[in-house]
Amino acid sequence: MNKCLKIVFSGTFPEDFFYTFIQKNAKKLNIEGTVQYIEKETVKLMICGAKESIDAFVDLLHKGIAGVNLVDIEIEPQMKDKDYRGVFRVIE
Repeated sequence: MNKCLKIVFSGTFPEDFFYTFIQKNAKKLNIEGTVQYIEKETVKLMICGAKESIDAFVDLLHKGIAGVNLVDIEIEPQMKDKDYRGVFRVIE
């Protein structure tokens, strides 16, 4: 069963956080989607994949941002509205 989530969080992140942590773990778990800044220090993740992979990614995300100055996090189910073509992209 596939699952899609929209995750929005705010905080101060290392410069290469999108590539070294988010994209690396998304690829490892075979998750497709995008990550991008929507405002200064506010990040939006759109992820889709197998339910087990999405749940594992959310667990990793909570652990990975534990050392970061996190202000807020929102996680909500989302309908897949785009075809990510099996790839996880960083949008700059």
